[in-house]
Amino acid sequence: MSKPIYLDYNATTPIDPTVVEAMEPYLREHFGNPSSDHAFGYRARMAVETAREQLANLLGAEPDEVIFTSSGSEANNLAIKGVAYALRERGNHIITSVVEHPAVLGPLKFLERQGYRVTRLPVDSDGCVDPDQAAAAITEQTILISVMHANNEVGTIQPIHTLAEIAHARGILFHSDAAQSIGKLPVDAGKLGADLLTVVGHKFYAPKGVGALIVKRGTPLEPLIHGAGHESHLRAGTENVPYLVGLGRAAALAEERLPDYHERIALLRDALHRGILEHLPSAVLNGHPSERLPNTLNLSFPGVNAGALLAAIRDRVACSTGSACHAGQAAPSSVLLAMGRDENLASSALRLSLGVPTTAHQIEQVVEEITRAVAAQVH
Repeated sequence: MSKPIYLDYNATTPIDPTVVEAMEPYLREHFGNPSSDHAFGYRARMAVETAREQLANLLGAEPDEVIFTSSGSEANNLAIKGVAYALRERGNHIITSVVEHPAVLGPLKFLERQGYRVTRLPVDSDGCVDPDQAAAAITEQTILISVMHANNEVGTIQPIHTLAEIAHARGILFHSDAAQSIGKLPVDAGKLGADLLTVVGHKFYAPKGVGALIVKRGTPLEPLIHGAGHESHLRAGTENVPYLVGLGRAAALAEERLPDYHERIALLRDALHRGILEHLPSAVLNGHPSERLPNTLNLSFPGVNAGALLAAIRDRVACSTGSACHAGQAAPSSVLLAMGRDENLASSALRLSLGVPTTAHQIEQVVEEITRAVAAQVH
């Protein structure tokens, strides 16, 4: 039996073969501790610093602004809690959006239990935050604004540069979770204006279990993991050298691919959209029609249950619904509900996310599989 066609690259990506190749020596012979003062340690330390430079080059940052973490969730926690604790004497108010990933919303709920106040900005029908509403939400106690660069479900790209300018005009720090945009869009932390930027390796062909937080020089931040002085005293723990090597190599690959990636992947995504609409004209696009990730297509199919649709195609197409499943109970996507979709539309959504290996032939096959499965449910 052939493997299903994989269209769930927003969930995770396979490790690129050249990334595996770069990592392998550090899983075998180059096992030194980067803090050790001998040849084995020096070799490991140089590998870590090369990875730091590779990631910095991709993101328009300085190498000493790269703080390696174990995941995007850790990076988001470090950014949000780290600022909250460092600036607790200045204020206790944080602004975010209703469509953030749980790795942002979770730390904020934790801080609320400690007495911090959080304003969650609404979004419009395309999933966009209104900068004017962000500006209106600022108080004398506001210390941080955290808004994702691109949404993981619908792909909508937020006006990060404008939001960061609004924050900085009031002396407020700005954080963005860029998990979904890195490797798919040109991402320059300086041009975006982000003081803190979250990186997730397994979203751009690096291994799971490795990420980073870009921290602009001079940004006040309290570490969450205390110990020795690793990562500029912001994240204690002996470095995971093989995985950092993999992250660095993936960053270098992303930099090489970006000039061609956007156009090629967007063309495939649009072909997928056109092909489905040709057979199912009632399908509803979720997300901004143009300002969205080039690889992301989220569609609702009126009258269809997304869970049943996914079950019908899962042996042939690997994608995801627009719902979050908790304890076996499927609930409509909170992102789609926040965008104003009714429960029926929010419960009928599929997220199709393409990747570097996706081919035109695969797109044709997916169109056939989805249209056949939807027609079977509707009739």
